[in-house]
Amino acid sequence: MISIVTPAFNEATNLPALYERLVAAMRDIGGEWEWIVVDDHSRDETFAVIEALALRDARVRGLRLSRNSGAHVAITCGLHQVDSDAAVMMAADLQDPPEMLASMVARWRQGAQVVWATRRARPGDPSHRGFAALYYWMMRRLVGMTEMPARGADFFLVDRVVVDAFRRFSERNVSVLALITWLGFRQECVEYDKQPRLSGQSGWTLARKIKLVVDSITSFSGFPIRLCTYLGLVFLTGSLVLLLVAVALLPQLGGGLLLVLSLIVGLAGFQLIALGIVGEYVWRALEETRRRPPYLIEAMAGQREAAKLQ
Repeated sequence: MISIVTPAFNEATNLPALYERLVAAMRDIGGEWEWIVVDDHSRDETFAVIEALALRDARVRGLRLSRNSGAHVAITCGLHQVDSDAAVMMAADLQDPPEMLASMVARWRQGAQVVWATRRARPGDPSHRGFAALYYWMMRRLVGMTEMPARGADFFLVDRVVVDAFRRFSERNVSVLALITWLGFRQECVEYDKQPRLSGQSGWTLARKIKLVVDSITSFSGFPIRLCTYLGLVFLTGSLVLLLVAVALLPQLGGGLLLVLSLIVGLAGFQLIALGIVGEYVWRALEETRRRPPYLIEAMAGQREAAKLQ
């Protein structure tokens, strides 16, 4: 039994095409399967499309979140609904071809517990490629997650034991992909060419990208705090040297006071940055202590039990 989890935000036009290709791909693979679509409080007819597909095919289930919470919260919600032997996370825009499922399932059947579909090529805006390259470099080099695919992977399959381990973590501000990498288990990769988006626009805004970077780094590393400490020592040493130079060489030119003021302003700016970084960790600790649920389900569509493949 395989569950395919798809977060969807304003994907009403893409879901029917994705359904048809999923049916064809899973027919070739064989066995039982279900499709769980999590509507991240879309503004279009996404949930109505999910309801129509669920009426048409008992293998389709849908959930609508009560507010827009982002793709990683939607993925978490979907993985919490999985009762199968393995789960696949697949986007709704058909950039991840369903035909890759055969290779991923084959690796899982051979013993892999996490199968990442890593990108050989990524079409689209060069700025998106640049951001992705920087993000994965930071995760591998700064955070220390050397197991994370260098070219990125947001299309993956996880075994039941990994899903159960994932459910033990209740963190709110965390990257699902980074957490699954951190869990360990037997992880393998298959390569594919990411396809152009079928239609519509991505909801992956700059603000969400920045939040992903902050969540990923603060959830798995104390590097920013250590960096503040190291930079603080450098700044203090440099300020002492410059102060001595100003006092010794510039009093007759009237530049000593100006240089001292510049140093004070520079150090104040650095302190504010350091406080902001520490504040990110404190804020995340506060959010965890509140114990608010990461998502609320507004509506559901489809049956709980998946039907056998016809």
